[in-house]
Amino acid sequence: MKDDKICVITGGGSGIGLAAARLLGEGSSVILVGRTGSKLELAAAELRVGGIDAQTCACDLADRESALRVADFARERGRIAAVIHAAGLSPHMGDARSIMEANALGTMNVNDAFFPVMESGSCIVDVSSMAAYLAPRIILPRRRYPLARVDRDRFMRAMMRRVNLFPIGLRPSVAYGISKDFAIWYAKTDAARFGEKGSRVVSVSPGNFETPMGELEKDEASAYIGKCAIKRFGKPEEIARLLLACADERMGYLTGVDIVCDGGCTASALRRNTTASKRSRGRRRAALDEPPWELGASSCG
Repeated sequence: MKDDKICVITGGGSGIGLAAARLLGEGSSVILVGRTGSKLELAAAELRVGGIDAQTCACDLADRESALRVADFARERGRIAAVIHAAGLSPHMGDARSIMEANALGTMNVNDAFFPVMESGSCIVDVSSMAAYLAPRIILPRRRYPLARVDRDRFMRAMMRRVNLFPIGLRPSVAYGISKDFAIWYAKTDAARFGEKGSRVVSVSPGNFETPMGELEKDEASAYIGKCAIKRFGKPEEIARLLLACADERMGYLTGVDIVCDGGCTASALRRNTTASKRSRGRRRAALDEPPWELGASSCG
């Protein structure tokens, strides 16, 4: 086993993941993880041209055994300093079930697979989405989230029962919102067990960014830009620097939290709702607890 410092980046073939790899690779070796081997190899080749030691590992993280193989692959190559879990599916990239599997099961599988092989000072950063904050609370089956730790099949059935209450055309977006809210919950509730071994877990919720996934969601996402504090899409390197900061060993007291990086979009939504609540007492609960959320739209994180 080498003494190299290893950073694992899921979804590292493009977008936020690749942007993070460019920064993290300045001080360590990186392993790019994703479903498409050819895409990963192109990204790795680009990084190597820039002098970064980059390797690839193609797998489907929705499959538990595949995630375990990735963790073993990484551990054989050095000390795992950071895992940036940026892989996932947006509403335009699959049906409701595949989105739930990729985003919810994928987060569980990555955290669980890397838990045994990470050492003191290491960090997992799970990437969620501002969609978790814009989703009305009434659609989120949060009381059923703990099933994920005792019975994954029951957990998936509970999640899909909630998703299937909605019209077919809206289900991918509903699944996306629920899966990203779950990812935040899982990261927060994982902090204690990782803390026992001196490791950390943080989640980050991006807003709309200029990435390939963001391009797929561009039409819906554009409707939010005018309502944001910063009226533009984010640049991948901007969120990548936040991911790098979260994973930095010098941030050793930061764990069990979610950090939103969305140009002030969710903050603007809460402000609008608070103003609306002053006009209508009867709508106060909805204004404060259930930010307006177009089920057909989603974040581009």
